[in-house]
Amino acid sequence: MSFESFADFLNMGGHALYVWTSYGLGLVVIVASVISPARARRRFFAVETERQKRGASAGAVTRRSADASGSS
Repeated sequence: MSFESFADFLNMGGHALYVWTSYGLGLVVIVASVISPARARRRFFAVETERQKRGASAGAVTRRSADASGSS
């Protein structure tokens, strides 16, 4: 399909609303498909880092308690 002018291209033969809405929604879905896993990955690693920090500090407290009770 060829168009006489850029305005005709944008009008899409009277179907511009449907055509450009579908392109827009398709673009939104594609962008969301890229961003959502990236945000989930970042959130996962942040939670795991905090969990490891808490585990390391809890382990240090447990070792100190065991050392204190074992040396009496």
